Amino acid sequence: MKIGVIGAGRLGICFALLCEAAGYDVLVSDIREDYVSQLNDRKIDTNEPEVDTLLRQAKNFRATTDNKEVINTCDLIYTLVATPSLDDGSYDISSVWNIVNEFSDVSDKKYFVVGCTVNPGDCEQFKQKLPKNVKVLYNPEFIAQGSIVNDLRNADMVLLGYDINDGIDNPVIKDIRKLYERIQSTRAIVCTMSTTAAEITKIAVNCFLTTKISYANMLGDVLNMAGCGDEVVGVLGAIGADTRIGRRYLNYGLGYGGPCLPRDNRAFAAFAKSLGMKYNLGFVTDGINNEHAEFVCNYYVKMNPDKPFYFDYITYKKGTDILTESQQYRLCKDLLELGRTVYIHNDKRVIEQIYESLTEEYGDRVRFVDSKENITEPIFVLNL
Repeated sequence: MKIGVIGAGRLGICFALLCEAAGYDVLVSDIREDYVSQLNDRKIDTNEPEVDTLLRQAKNFRATTDNKEVINTCDLIYTLVATPSLDDGSYDISSVWNIVNEFSDVSDKKYFVVGCTVNPGDCEQFKQKLPKNVKVLYNPEFIAQGSIVNDLRNADMVLLGYDINDGIDNPVIKDIRKLYERIQSTRAIVCTMSTTAAEITKIAVNCFLTTKISYANMLGDVLNMAGCGDEVVGVLGAIGADTRIGRRYLNYGLGYGGPCLPRDNRAFAAFAKSLGMKYNLGFVTDGINNEHAEFVCNYYVKMNPDKPFYFDYITYKKGTDILTESQQYRLCKDLLELGRTVYIHNDKRVIEQIYESLTEEYGDRVRFVDSKENITEPIFVLNL
């Protein structure tokens, strides 16, 4: 079986290389010509761990800019293109539709696997548009930027949506199960269901996580305001000891951020609203997350009324270069808005994204340093 991956971005390239390492012949496509050339030369600039090594070692791997080549030569075709959020929280799936349209003249039997996050019901719409010989499946990944390869190898659950009219004994279900058995270090639970149920499940999982994070932060804020701030860890530890709740994601700190959790949470809220549910957890947790960000800023200002603040990193997660909905970056800008001086660790990958805008707006109150040891004045180090 030959595997195709349309969209070789951060997730797509990790998934493709793990498939190749598992013994499959893999062809990927991407619209960036220079990036495709780099892939074929086995050398790309990436911050994702292990990708460089997997790419150098890959023998049965090739990249192209031609989606049609992937569609015509591969049996199992994943699409992992971008689906940015719209203003109402739903996903813009225009890039997926562009791929769907390229299947119009395909006569051979193909399996089109949507791996990017889409709105509930979208796969059913793709199915109606595609030729009858092209079967649609939904197989999103649960990963975090900065640990994609590890997350794919050690997934707790593989979510697989398919046309239940085809039956669970459909050969492609077995093929995808075997694919993950080869990729993974641990055996994940494969959960099969209709594509619409799977689309809901994908965003619902992350909505639950945002709810749990928001609950922990809300409780921590309450304890701080009640004069029990030094007991936050103990309280959350006691609550998490209850096996019905669990300790994972039950920590007090900054709110949820990054390119996945906030978007899926809002998408869940938008979908629930479209069904007539005016009040739902997606909207509530988003509100708590914003309120907590304000609380954190005021808390640190109160703790440190005069010294400059120091950020070791301002990305949503340490070790990445991603500023998307970063709570660290939000706190940094909130402090600057209050007239405070802020030092930021000089990570070139990150600073080049925001240097001009920050210095233009805040002048010399924002300062970039290679190490906090180079700062000559007393500072307040934010342990985030």
